[in-house]
Amino acid sequence: QVQLVESGGGLVQAGGSLRLSCAASGRTFTRDAMGWFRQAQGKEREFVAATKWMHSTTYYADYADSVKGRFTISRANAGNMVLLQMNSLKPEDTAVYYCAARREYESNFGSWGQGTQVTVSS
Repeated sequence: QVQLVESGGGLVQAGGSLRLSCAASGRTFTRDAMGWFRQAQGKEREFVAATKWMHSTTYYADYADSVKGRFTISRANAGNMVLLQMNSLKPEDTAVYYCAARREYESNFGSWGQGTQVTVSS
């Protein structure tokens, strides 16, 4: 059974930092694209960042314009974990953050975590 479990959310003041983790289990995710999406209250879910497998344990990273230079995505545990380091947080980063995985030859993210709340106070 495939599971993605997020952790690391919480409440932080503007300008602060948080680190989100997502542990994937149930199969090997090394060659999957894995990423983070977020959904603020009353808004649609949006892309935050993602990693795409290149070779071995090397991944290409992509970011939404709104988080470039502030967030860093990385993989760990032979690619079965995805991390999101969030610095210089802003109130507009407040949302539920979801981890997702997309198999190597698929076009959609088919596996999702349950989400973790990030709240940034001004």
